[in-house]
Amino acid sequence: MTAGQQQIYLDANATTKPLPEVMEAMQRIMCEVWANPSSIHRAGQLARREVDQAREYVSELIGSSGSQVIFTSGGTESINTSLRSLARWRKRPLVLTSAVEHSAVREQLEDLVETNGIEIIELQHDDGGVIQADHLESIIRERADDIAFVTVMWANNETGIIQPVHEIGSLCRDAGIPFHSDATQWVGKMPINLEQTPVDMISFAGHKFHGPKGSGVMWVREGLPLQAMILGGGQERRRRGGTESVADIVGLGVACREAAIWIKNEGYKQMLVLRDDFEAALQSRIPVSCINAKASDRLWSTSNVGFPLVEAELMLLGLSESGVCASAGSACSSGALKGSSVIDAIGRQPCQVDDQPYGSVRFSFDRTMDSGSLDRAVDTIGAVYDRLNGLLPSAQWPLSVDSAN
Repeated sequence: MTAGQQQIYLDANATTKPLPEVMEAMQRIMCEVWANPSSIHRAGQLARREVDQAREYVSELIGSSGSQVIFTSGGTESINTSLRSLARWRKRPLVLTSAVEHSAVREQLEDLVETNGIEIIELQHDDGGVIQADHLESIIRERADDIAFVTVMWANNETGIIQPVHEIGSLCRDAGIPFHSDATQWVGKMPINLEQTPVDMISFAGHKFHGPKGSGVMWVREGLPLQAMILGGGQERRRRGGTESVADIVGLGVACREAAIWIKNEGYKQMLVLRDDFEAALQSRIPVSCINAKASDRLWSTSNVGFPLVEAELMLLGLSESGVCASAGSACSSGALKGSSVIDAIGRQPCQVDDQPYGSVRFSFDRTMDSGSLDRAVDTIGAVYDRLNGLLPSAQWPLSVDSAN
């Protein structure tokens, strides 16, 4: 990236910039309302009121009562606690999931296999990775008494595909099987009303929609038992021990408040048009590219693009040096670049060439993105791709990709 070059951030599924309102609220808390919210004195009770208000903001965003909201340190903790608690409670040998889950789900299930001897069945999916509900229905019909729980993400972090959560949840509810959903990429971006959705537990993180890192929510339907994984202190109605980080919780609450306003105004519809325009322009600029899972219903925030004959790593290095931030998959591995497990799971894409490199790059943006930035991104992506294929003279390449190898 050259001096004075404007960065274009297309990695919002990894994290988003906190809103000014969020940062202002957190600074106020750290300077003025820093007492322990469990203390009975006035300073502590002022902090408690801030936590309660944040809980209300969260509840209003997701359509639930405040008593069902449990604050955590993020999506990963929420997922781990939810799945482990369900396994302890149900004590049954089988868990159903999908092949395209986030690593927080996959690795927790792998641990349950090792420690509890649980069997995992991955539900069948179509070419885009969308679960086929009839497969779930057939397993429930044959093995309902064996199923501990079902966990399927609401929307995918790499391709943006949207799972049939209502249909999955209805099948589970009719059979009396608990259903958990990783809603990390859905909450704060699309409408949600948990009182009208047949789901029993969801997990999500604030930093995916302009809240602070280190803030998350575990939502548990009323009456569902939950065994705390972090013990000591009895906070969060004895469901998650440890002194609450009031500043993070308040920041999360403000992010939820602002997201609820944006969703009520249907801002997501405008962003969907922006995504479609971006994809059309990119495919016009690079005709051999393809949009992975294009035929599936997808989040407005996510475009996973396949580039034949180039490696994803080289594309990302070239884009980074040219001022475009993107990723090849989940960004929860301390900067490690790994191939997309989701693309591997859904299989061959239309523009793949046999025995040739194929790079999948995820471009994801937040609700502050504008068409001008995406137009500039298309130009840059096209130039990087041309350079990697030897179509652009080296003198026209802004910085050397080779130097980064």
